[in-house]
Amino acid sequence: MTNSVPIITKFIKCTVLGTFLFVSYGNAQSTDPVLGVWKTIDEKTNQPSSLIRLDEKNSELIGTVIELIPSPGETLVTHCNLCKDERKGKPIIGMVIMRGLKKSSPGVWSGGEILDPDEGEVYKVKINLINDKTLEVRGYIGIPLLGRTQTWVR
Repeated sequence: MTNSVPIITKFIKCTVLGTFLFVSYGNAQSTDPVLGVWKTIDEKTNQPSSLIRLDEKNSELIGTVIELIPSPGETLVTHCNLCKDERKGKPIIGMVIMRGLKKSSPGVWSGGEILDPDEGEVYKVKINLINDKTLEVRGYIGIPLLGRTQTWVR
């Protein structure tokens, strides 16, 4: 009888540890590698221009500006003065500039829109995870062939 108590205690510890590892592994698997903070790279200057946080809410990808990075000698635009929707005149930091994207395959999200706060224009958008540290963001009008691509990095 005295030997059965340590065996039961070990069994309970192993069961708890196994459950914890199973739940942790499941949570790790459900996290999309697209989510997190990305540095945008201006395709004209090849310089970083902002930090965008990508989050998933209700199966939709949302992109929020968390920091603006000015280029040397650049006058930083802090408000979306050229926006044509409810974001007009609002601060760019904290602004949702990407919304409505749905996952179409692993690492690929499409069907949403992206705002260019410098121009105030809204484009359709498709994103494609190239690798852990590189995200291809394609803004376009009509079809993806008619647009431009930015590379974002972790």
